[in-house]
Parts: sequence; C-alpha cells; structure tokens
Amino acid sequence: MKTLFKTLVAGLAFGVAALMQPAAAQGKGTVGIAMPTKSSSRWIADGEYMVRYFKERGYATDLQYAEDDIPNQLAQIENMITKGVKVLVIAAIDGTTLSNALQKAADKGVKVVAYDRLIRGSKHVDYYTTFDNFQVGVLQAGSIVDKLGLKQGKGPFNIELFGGSPDDNNAYFFYDGAMSVLKPYIDSGKLVVRSKQMGMDKVGTLRWDGSVAQARMDNLLSAYYGKARVDAVLSPYDGLSIGILSSLRGVGYGSPEQPMPVITGQDAEIPSVKAIVRGDQTSTVFKDTRNLAKVTVDLVDAVLAGKQPTINDTKTYNNGIKVVPSFLLKPVAVDASNWKEVLVTSGYYKENQIK
Repeated sequence: MKTLFKTLVAGLAFGVAALMQPAAAQGKGTVGIAMPTKSSSRWIADGEYMVRYFKERGYATDLQYAEDDIPNQLAQIENMITKGVKVLVIAAIDGTTLSNALQKAADKGVKVVAYDRLIRGSKHVDYYTTFDNFQVGVLQAGSIVDKLGLKQGKGPFNIELFGGSPDDNNAYFFYDGAMSVLKPYIDSGKLVVRSKQMGMDKVGTLRWDGSVAQARMDNLLSAYYGKARVDAVLSPYDGLSIGILSSLRGVGYGSPEQPMPVITGQDAEIPSVKAIVRGDQTSTVFKDTRNLAKVTVDLVDAVLAGKQPTINDTKTYNNGIKVVPSFLLKPVAVDASNWKEVLVTSGYYKENQIK
C-alpha cells in the first residue's frame, strides 16, 4: 500500500507539473500588435511572423489590422491598452497621431515599440525596430545609376521621381537616401527631371497608393513626354511600381521598340518579383520581415524580463521629442541576377509562387 501511495503521489505531482507548464508559458502575458493594412502582403507577413515567434516564447498576442484608417487604428490600440497588454508593437498608419494613445499606455506602464515606421511627437516611444531606411534609398538609386551606366559617363537620361506617403517618416529616409546618390547626376545634367518635380512635397504618394502613382505617371507622360522618352523612374515601393508600369504600358512602353525604363521598388512583393523576372521592373529592395519580427520579439522578451535589449543605433531616429533607441537591419537589393538566391533559396518564397 505504501508503494502504491507513493506511486499515486508521484503521478499526481507529475500531472500537476505537466498542467502547470502551458500555464507558465502563457503566463508571460499578451502583446498587442497594431498593423496598418492587409492591402500589402508584407504587413500580413509581418503580423504572422510576430504571432508565431511570440507564441514560441510563451506570449499571447492581439493582432489587429486597421486598413489604413487612422481612427480605426487609434481605437484598436486603446482597446488593447484597456484589455491589459504588456507591450504594444505598432506599425503606425500616421506616425504623428498617436500621442494621446501612447500617454494612456505610459500611464498603465505599457511599453511601446515602433515597428518599421517611426512614431513621431511622443516621448512614450521606448524602442524602434526597422531596416536602414536611408540605405534602402541608396540601393534604389544605385540600381538606376548602374543600369544607365552613369558612372561610365553615359547620359543625359530623363528621370521622374516618386516618393512614399508624406505621413510615413520612412518615406523621407527613402527619398533622402536616393537623392544622396542621384542629385549629383541631376546637378551635372546627366539626369534630367523634365517635370522639374522634386522634393517630397511634390512627389509624395499618400498612403502608398498604387492607383495614385499610376494617375500621376499618366499626367507626367501626357504633359512632358509627348515625343521624349522617360529612361528611369525612382519608385520607393513595389505597390507604386506596379501602378507606374501600368501607366507606361498604356502608352506603349514594354515592347521591343520601346522597352520599359529603369524602375525601382521595395518589399519584393510577388507581382513585382514577377515583373523583374519578365524584364519589366528593374529591381526591388528586399527587407526580410522574418528577421525584423525576430528582432522585435527578442527586444520585447528582453524588456519584459527586465534586461537591456540589444540595440545598434542611438543617433539616427529623432521623433521630434527624443532620439528613439533603435535596431536597424540591412536591406538587400534584388534584380534579375539574384532574385532566386535571395528570395527562393532563403525560403522566403517558393519558386512556383514566382513562375
């Protein structure tokens, strides 16, 4: 009987311990994840990867998409705070509209991580995880320089410039990075902006809307390129690039007699990778959202454990109130020569998604 009793007690203790294991894992709390929209595949991937990695670390998640509606995102964030999340990871639609919500988060001790888009005008942004966004623009412009042979003295060539959404802080870094490379060629006359439209106030594309980019390209072609050829288009994002390609195709570009201009992009979205493979779009910039999600989860896990998270930049990202401690990842240029290696061999896409 004593042996049986000991066995029963041991079994009960094992059972209790086994029952407690998942509770301990889930006991780390909930992380609120506020994403801007599902209209871009990259934000869907960001959300899915973070949910997966947080779950592996024992966190519950509350993932919300606001479909580019600012009041909707504000309501989602405030609801997350009310429900008691421990941390907010926010990819803001408009990085200037969250100050009141972040004050509520701070009042409840909720840490805030700006995800890929810097949140401006608030002291309650604790960390920022992103890619080197200035370098994204440098890579885009470098693609234009290399393809046109500008370093070899070729030119002049006609170019038109597109910027991202003016309410997204990253758009300025992309544009400034690109112009750090292109402006010397514009100043020397090797690149000619026939429309004379330069600066984010003139070339910005609200909400990164491809249809807006397509309409603007239509207008540029009609007004400035009746008999002239456009040789290059700086596009900061694949969604804009697809709209620009549609506009160009509508007036005869994309044929052997009238090949497409050099066209850049960003995010390695499948339609643009397909366009690169068939020779329409020249390049894109790949930002591996798997790595950004991992870095963010590592950072949050360290913060909630009372440890100092790993950061690698304490100078670049001033949100108007403070310099936000940041972790920057390296972007990668992708074109017809390396898309398979970068995107397929790495496991990010399967080849049948592209071809």
